[in-house]
Amino acid sequence: MDSNYTAISKNSYVDLQIHDDPQNPLPQTKTHIKLHPLHHDENSIDLKVDDEEDDDQDDFDVDDYPLVSKTTTSTDSGIYGAVFNLTTSIIGAGIMALPATMKVLGLVLGFVLIILMGILSEISVELLVRFSVRCKATSYGEVVRSALGKPAKVLSEICIIVNNAGVLVVYLIIIGDVMSGSLHHVGVFDQWLGNGFWDHRKLVILVVVVVFLAPLCALDKIDSLSLTSAASVALAVVFVVVCFMVAFIKLIEGKIEAPRMAPDFGSKRAILDLLVVIPIMTNAYVCHFNVQPIYNELEGRSPQKMNRVGRTTTVLCVVVYASTAVSGYLLFGKDTESDILTNFDKDLGIRFSSALNYIVRIGYILHLVLVFPVVHFSLRQTVDALVFEGSPPLSESRKRSLSLTAVLLALIYLGSTMIPSIWTAFKFTGATTAVSLGFIFPSLVALRLSRTGEGLSIGEKFLSWLMLILAIIVSIVGVIGNIYSIKSSSE
Repeated sequence: MDSNYTAISKNSYVDLQIHDDPQNPLPQTKTHIKLHPLHHDENSIDLKVDDEEDDDQDDFDVDDYPLVSKTTTSTDSGIYGAVFNLTTSIIGAGIMALPATMKVLGLVLGFVLIILMGILSEISVELLVRFSVRCKATSYGEVVRSALGKPAKVLSEICIIVNNAGVLVVYLIIIGDVMSGSLHHVGVFDQWLGNGFWDHRKLVILVVVVVFLAPLCALDKIDSLSLTSAASVALAVVFVVVCFMVAFIKLIEGKIEAPRMAPDFGSKRAILDLLVVIPIMTNAYVCHFNVQPIYNELEGRSPQKMNRVGRTTTVLCVVVYASTAVSGYLLFGKDTESDILTNFDKDLGIRFSSALNYIVRIGYILHLVLVFPVVHFSLRQTVDALVFEGSPPLSESRKRSLSLTAVLLALIYLGSTMIPSIWTAFKFTGATTAVSLGFIFPSLVALRLSRTGEGLSIGEKFLSWLMLILAIIVSIVGVIGNIYSIKSSSE
């Protein structure tokens, strides 16, 4: 019979899924799928379910038309939104600690590590995507379970919860430091309105959580955050441009001291700082917990398309990180704080210094507000998978989703009132959960699953082993460094 349907190549495929809808149940008679062309688009198809009693002349055998193609005019559909969401997962509070790591590592080693960590992180993301597709895994925990078993899945989910909760606590700490001030720095509200009840740190953070963060965190799909993610990336770029511009002007005017080019090995304190700071660098690129949700919602998804998303994101993040770390350290030198935003409460030594300070601080606070729900999304999904295992998907239970959101925001708020600084949070999560999520689990997944199916190339095996060994060394050294650092501080 004649048909308007077009067969596609054998390498292509389509997934046909029937979802039960209690409002519109399928007929109880023998049911089959019929493909009908739309009236105004010859290249599109409409899927309808009809029962056997329909007019026979409209019937045809589906087996005669196994694959049907829908022509699309854009090959880049969804890529930009995915790039923004993945970039937002990476560029968060970690960028604030990079100038301080540059102060410890020196410009040369710090710059090299920023590039190296970006490359290794991108490789681990591509391995994770490849084996997630093979296992049909929809979350980080599922791909770990396919490769390493249920205990490893539970451990990976605990790592995601600790890492993401820690990161979100850091966001609130930064918001509190910048808006209401700290022991050694003046807050924006102090400068604008003076001291008062509006300047109370806990109250400021609570208002931000309830008024700004809760509505965004209540959204069900991560794709719904693509516009806010784009805005957050733009705000991060503004921060980088201002830092770079101020540093460049002061460099030309000769107002910048000669920076340290290499690490300082001259004292026990300097060596301890070096051991602690490297795990913080590994924390900067961890986004792996959001790879599967972003891939699942990518239009026309494929491993190749997701790899393009990952590579574009990595290049963007390396540029932003390197520019921020170098310019921030050049600006403040040995006085660089663990949270560089707190350095912007002083005169920068150039014209319009006060206005630039406000632009940097307020702009980055808005960036963190927009980043917060992206990280929270994977935190909520992971907690739900761990606590409510076997329950219907979270997207199908609005009540459970809102309840989890409320509980998590309350706990994160409490954490932000108890942890003293972002350096304390980053040095522990960087040495444990961040290293595990970004490098240890992806390497183990790749090495394990390569034995059961499509194998890794020699180069990929080498890189997997290299990442695994380096990650274990960094984790052990970081934990030991943190312990000795705490002992030294107490003494």
